[in-house]
Amino acid sequence: MIDHVSVSVRDLSLATTFYDAVLHTLGYQRLDTRPQTAGWGKKYSDFWINLRPDMTAVPPDSGVHICLRATSKEAVIAFHAAALANGGSSDGAPGPRKDDDPRYYAAFIRDPDGNRLEAVTFLDG
Repeated sequence: MIDHVSVSVRDLSLATTFYDAVLHTLGYQRLDTRPQTAGWGKKYSDFWINLRPDMTAVPPDSGVHICLRATSKEAVIAFHAAALANGGSSDGAPGPRKDDDPRYYAAFIRDPDGNRLEAVTFLDG
């Protein structure tokens, strides 16, 4: 039902580099680049960043996060590693989330502006 999502960033160049690396691990490619925005997707852009140079960092307790589906446990691990290698931070290392479905395997990250993202896959068995 959701067509696309977007997050605000303070530095479009920094954020574009970050999201190129992180979203690539989930099979996304940058499909749109404009002066104030960029978009990633598999067939069309369904994840966007929008330049907001005067915004403050997203507070850690905002409660907002975007979850993206990964194809494998390895993709979840790569998502987390790419975030750390490109200026992001960990908000939950890759691993099972026992309070959820026992097959639920996820990692949480924050981009350089504090936006919280999750990658999840469901393990067999």
